[in-house]
Amino acid sequence: MIDYRSDNTGRAAPEILEALVRANNGTALGYGADEWTARLQERFRELFETPVRVFPVATGTAANALSLAAASPSWGLVYCSEAAHINTAEANAAGFFGGGLKLVPVAGPHGRVDPDAFARSLAAIQPGQLHRGQPAAVNITQASDVGTVYPLAEIRAVAEIAKRRRLKVHMDGARFANALARLECSPAEMSWRAGVDILSFGATKNGGALCDAIVVFNPELADGLAVQLRRAGQVWSKMRFASAQLMAYVENGLWLQLAAASNAVAARIAGGIEAVPGLRLVAPVEVNELFLELPGAAMDALEREGFQFYRRSPTLARFVCRFDTSEAEADALIAALCRNCAAAPARAAE
Repeated sequence: MIDYRSDNTGRAAPEILEALVRANNGTALGYGADEWTARLQERFRELFETPVRVFPVATGTAANALSLAAASPSWGLVYCSEAAHINTAEANAAGFFGGGLKLVPVAGPHGRVDPDAFARSLAAIQPGQLHRGQPAAVNITQASDVGTVYPLAEIRAVAEIAKRRRLKVHMDGARFANALARLECSPAEMSWRAGVDILSFGATKNGGALCDAIVVFNPELADGLAVQLRRAGQVWSKMRFASAQLMAYVENGLWLQLAAASNAVAARIAGGIEAVPGLRLVAPVEVNELFLELPGAAMDALEREGFQFYRRSPTLARFVCRFDTSEAEADALIAALCRNCAAAPARAAE
């Protein structure tokens, strides 16, 4: 079996497990009053080149929903891409933890919020129009849910439109490292310097073990978020183990090395299938995900041959590369796609 179902199906990076073992020594106060969590705050301040508050959480869903609950009142409107994970999945966790906040999908290319479409959507609700929900925040998913990346100028454009109406900017960074490796910029440039107020900082999908984090750049949001996290059961009792994971994740550039590896394998596959008849990439391959339109018969054949992936429709499949996906596994998928897509029309006619 060769697994392309997701980047959360694989193992944790050994460096992160080693950090957990090192933290498992002696006693430490709970709920974040430990030296590991204190060092985490300082390390992320250095990483992002600005004062931040860092809150380890168990899942990306918790990071997204509670970030938005901090950024929006219960009557608020939160704008997002039509393809955004907060909109298509997560069981409306944002609305639940946000006390009823409403998600407003915005059109855009390849899973991104189009700045012009966002501006038009905002303009439809004038300030003081009390019969409508009030615009409160915008969500940017970086990398997007179809594997594309917002250029820095596009993040800034969305944020500038938001700031003119005093909206908060939330970034869903489940694959933040993959986008950062693609753009080759600094974490600061892709976050607060571009106008982001609060970030869901992903680790689990990029070699992490058991936690993600929320990074708060706007101090207005931090204290309220701390209460929301406690209320939602997202304050780790033995916080040192969560903080130790996150420290190890960013230490010596590990997170970017892992992301670059998974991005490179996806790029290798994309290059190998570029001219295959009967196969189409529905979005540019910019990080570690490939969305392929191909015959259903070809997907059946891939599964018979032991490839694991997710079907998004009868003719759409998603393949995700992990940090430990090998070049040999990539080449095996390329060969299988070439072989089965060429054969699929003949099979369909039988």
